[in-house]
Amino acid sequence: MPRLLPLLALLFSLRLEVCAQTVTYHADVAPIIHNHCTGCHRPGEIAPMPFTSFSEVQAYGEFIAYVTSIGYMPPWSPDADYRHFVGENVLTPEQKATLQAWVDAGKPEGDPADNPGLPDFPDGSLLGAPDAVLAMPEPYTHEGDMTDQYQVFVMPSGFGEDVAIRALEVEPGNGNVAHHAILGLDVSGTAAQLDAAEPGPGYESFGGFGFDAESSFFGAWVPGALSVSYPPGIGRTLPAGSDLLMQMHYGPTPVAETDLTEVNVFLSDVPIEREVITAIMGPQHLDAPFILPPGQVSHFHGTLPVTADVSLISIAPHCHLIGSSWLVYATSPDNQDTIPLISIPAWDFNWQGFFTFTHLTKVPEGYTLHGEATYDNTASNPFNPNDPPQWVTFGEGTEDEMFFVFLDLVPYQEGDENTALGPVATGCPGDISGDGIIGVSDVLMLLADFGCLQNCDVDVDGDGAITVSDVLTLLGNFGDSC
Repeated sequence: MPRLLPLLALLFSLRLEVCAQTVTYHADVAPIIHNHCTGCHRPGEIAPMPFTSFSEVQAYGEFIAYVTSIGYMPPWSPDADYRHFVGENVLTPEQKATLQAWVDAGKPEGDPADNPGLPDFPDGSLLGAPDAVLAMPEPYTHEGDMTDQYQVFVMPSGFGEDVAIRALEVEPGNGNVAHHAILGLDVSGTAAQLDAAEPGPGYESFGGFGFDAESSFFGAWVPGALSVSYPPGIGRTLPAGSDLLMQMHYGPTPVAETDLTEVNVFLSDVPIEREVITAIMGPQHLDAPFILPPGQVSHFHGTLPVTADVSLISIAPHCHLIGSSWLVYATSPDNQDTIPLISIPAWDFNWQGFFTFTHLTKVPEGYTLHGEATYDNTASNPFNPNDPPQWVTFGEGTEDEMFFVFLDLVPYQEGDENTALGPVATGCPGDISGDGIIGVSDVLMLLADFGCLQNCDVDVDGDGAITVSDVLTLLGNFGDSC
């Protein structure tokens, strides 16, 4: 092994030099852009410019390298080093370096034959044929005044009896302005009254649905996200005669745009054995009164006891424009075990969502859920709605604030930890770390296990052992995206 290391180091350095010298759009950049950007950056979608060809990407090359280097794009707010979620969209350090190296090299095009082609972006439902479709009562026009709009639409369920559902899927009618949606549930008729009191379709509401709805987070949608389809035996009940609420966030537009969004309803194919419950950590669970003085950065810590073994499905921290960060985790009674749940280092109200765990996540009885949030009520916060900053308390309005952590969960059953809640990544030969690209981390992991002769976890070529052939196979694919 000592004599092998210099050779491996030489091969590795040579491979790095070759990669650095041959970064081109079609071979190296296109796979990154297609898989992480084009879903929104294409005609008819929310992003302001398309990234579907060499010329389109070349024109914004420096801009792309910059916004990806600082983590502003792709717009994924949870810290991927703290917890992974279904639909995670983040770039690895190697991918960011590739984009920068391409720009530094003058943005060469390369051979079009090396381009893997655009992914297949399907139209319509991603979950199949729905059992029912609920729609906005009439089209809504978002004026071309370059402002954001939060509009709530009331959609009667139309079911004469309680129905068990396994999934709700939002199908936006106009991707040019549809930024994200939050679903709620009303059994009181209050939302319909609010709708009737305002002219036109729906009613305006910024922070939530404008009242204490039966469920404030019955589901959510953001562009490119796959709606959660509950595993067999798990689901929700849509009560007879209830109204499904949809708060649409429409992004700024220079011209008037019309939208008619629908929600696909998928009924459960098997009886529901475990009903999805939404647990809520709110201001009543905080360690101090929820008051935000002007000119100050305030920190709040909420706790919620876990009274039975549960399996978490999704999580959604929620605050308004003054919020700046979130950290949610669970601790054991003796504080010797911590379960990381979500970290959002830079909260952005415009990119909030309901984040689904990759697998059902157990939190045992006796543990404590913690929610830590920071609020920046200073003039240096560019999102602060008050200039100068004012005293802020809890409320629904734009200038008010909130502290909520929504957690969808079910009672725990043995083996839940092995139940996937989204597509399971299969990886590709050489992607040992599972980050979607064959890079330095994979080389280091392979060398750490070099010489293994059986039951080898990082066997690249599939021969049952870790030998020079595995190293050569990995280096031959170094820099590739999976």
